[in-house]
Amino acid sequence: LDGTKVAAGDQLIALGSSGPHSNGYSLIRKIIEVSGAELDQKLGDTDLASALMAPTRIYVKPLLELIKSSEVHALSHITGGGLLENIPRVLPDNCKAVINTDSWKLPEVFQWLQAEGNVTSTEMFRTFNCGVGMIIAVPSSTAKESIEMLNSLGETAWEIGHISARNEQEEQVILSGNDK
Repeated sequence: LDGTKVAAGDQLIALGSSGPHSNGYSLIRKIIEVSGAELDQKLGDTDLASALMAPTRIYVKPLLELIKSSEVHALSHITGGGLLENIPRVLPDNCKAVINTDSWKLPEVFQWLQAEGNVTSTEMFRTFNCGVGMIIAVPSSTAKESIEMLNSLGETAWEIGHISARNEQEEQVILSGNDK
């Protein structure tokens, strides 16, 4: 899974995160400080502290099951550096990932961080996972079955984008969607 099999036409599958996953906390701390937010304030079905401190989701078991039963070309764990800095680590130079930002709704904790911190969308995608904890590159012919399998194993999986050919002047991650 070193990314050498990634090719134009591959589909990208996202696995939902449980929250910030221990990344971006310098910015989170600053947003809390500047906004004067109370950690016990309501945020959706929980409070701000619980949303920010939700335990990191671990994907090992479902991913091992997927790898046993299907062809997987690459895995990108979305950690510090968000989508923009982690995905290129598994891409050949001649490929780019086209991410459809309309394929999921930004979870409430990330909406709160963006609004309270006046953080641009680009910076959000560079700093946080924004609700996407893992990206999986698979052949397009197996994407639907892979998503169904991951969902049956308790993950929240969806098609988030695809791999296209890239020229040297292009970025390796292209964000497309109404908010881009």
